Parts: sequence; structure tokens; C-alpha cells
Amino acid sequence: SCSCTMNRWTLCEQDESGSCTCTLVGSDRRVDCSTLTSKCLLMKAEMTSRKGKRFHSPPVGNEGLYSPDCEDSGGFKARQCDPGDTCWCVNSAGVRRTEQGDRGLRCGELIRTGCIYMELKHSTPGAFADGQVANALKQLLQNRYKLPPKYVAGVKYDAPFIQIRLNQDDSEKSDGDVDIADVAYYFEKDIKNDSIFHTNSKLNVSVNGKALDIENILIYYIDEKPPQFSARRMISGITVVVTVVTLTIIFGVTVVVILKWQRKRNYERVDLR
Repeated sequence: SCSCTMNRWTLCEQDESGSCTCTLVGSDRRVDCSTLTSKCLLMKAEMTSRKGKRFHSPPVGNEGLYSPDCEDSGGFKARQCDPGDTCWCVNSAGVRRTEQGDRGLRCGELIRTGCIYMELKHSTPGAFADGQVANALKQLLQNRYKLPPKYVAGVKYDAPFIQIRLNQDDSEKSDGDVDIADVAYYFEKDIKNDSIFHTNSKLNVSVNGKALDIENILIYYIDEKPPQFSARRMISGITVVVTVVTLTIIFGVTVVVILKWQRKRNYERVDLR
């Protein structure tokens, strides 16, 4: 038997010569087990494997897990749609960047995510040296996720919080280089104990011989072009805030007026007496 150490969402077969061939669940595409699989194909494989099971995820419109349409290259198609014919445009990381529409929605080009910020928090007691944390995480990104060091723009440490910035301009990305969106997806899955790697490959981060237990991760995607969300949602949110503030002011003024009126009545009663 054989397996794909870089991707557990695969079916592998070994021929008579001993060669191992692995295909991806959900698309039957052959997988290169020496590097990361694209995020689009991984999401499709995961959704396929969970069909028929009780699975709670955020709605697709809120950047939840969905079954995407992938290009032949493995990347996301610019327009994604759900079974109900609700469509939206995504960036190269598969994150929604426009309002939702119907099948008539046009997305044009796929906008690239050129920068990714990752905010981490470790649960290990105490603090480490800034340089030691940076070196450990750079080695992790290079060895486990195959990311060349040139794409790690910086690592900032302020115990217990860690910030990692990945930059990858489309013009400097070589054909064999992994995409930073794929790296972030693998890393996020590792931290959330839902690793994409084979079961015998667990995330271990060590700083100067001491384990660095990361308990939380937040990821921010910055595209090469700004998102195209309508101002209506923002205006409606502002309207709600203004309404609440206005009602609060009216209530406050009413209370003050009532208190003054009651005080005035009390004074008048005293004078009458």
C-alpha cells in the first residue's frame, strides 16, 4: 500500500513496479505528493468527502467552506456559484470579494492575493527571544510547507502574539513555487487540528528546544486590487448606528425633562404648603 504524505484527501494505488499513483477525491486529478495541493482542489475534495455527513459550516456568502469550481491548473475560477444559482467573485485565495448575484454575474479576471497577514497566539507559558521565534517559523514555512524564504516578508513577536507577513507578487512567482494562499490554508488546518497532511505528520514547532503551542490563528488576505462591495451594506450599518444613537439621545432628554418636571412639582407642593 502507498499514501500521499502531503494530502490525506487522496486515493492511492501501487502498480506492479512499485510506483504509487494518487488521485484527489472529488476530481480524480493526479496529485503531486512532493508539494502542496492547491486550496481550490482541497476544498472540493473535503466537501466531497463530507457529503452525507452532518456538517455545520458558515454560509458560502460568509467565506465558509464551499465546493468550488477550479481551473485545470488547480486555481479558483473567478466566479463561484452555489447550487441555488447564487454567485459571487473570489480572489486567488477563494475568498469572496464582491456582492452576491445570480448566474448573470460577470467577474472577469481572477484578482490575485499578493499579501497575507497571519496573527497567531501561543499558549506556551513565558516568552521567547524575538529572533528565535522568527527563525523557527521561517524554518517551519520552508520545510513543512515548501515556501521559499523570499516570500516571508517579516515575523513580529510580542508574547504571546505572533504576526507573519507573506508577500508574493505574481511576476516573481516561479512555476514550481507554492502559492502563499495554499500555505496559509495548510497552516490554518494544522493549527485547528484538522491537518491536510497524512495522519502521521503532526505539526510541531520548537523554539530553542521548547515546544511552541499555537492555539489560535487569524488570516487576512490583501488583494492586488481593492474589493468591490457595494456601499449599501455600509450605509445600512451606519443607519442602524445613527438610529440607535438618536433613540438613546431622545430617551436621555425625555428622562431629564421628566425628572425636572417632577422636581418642579415637588417644589410647587412645598410652596403651597
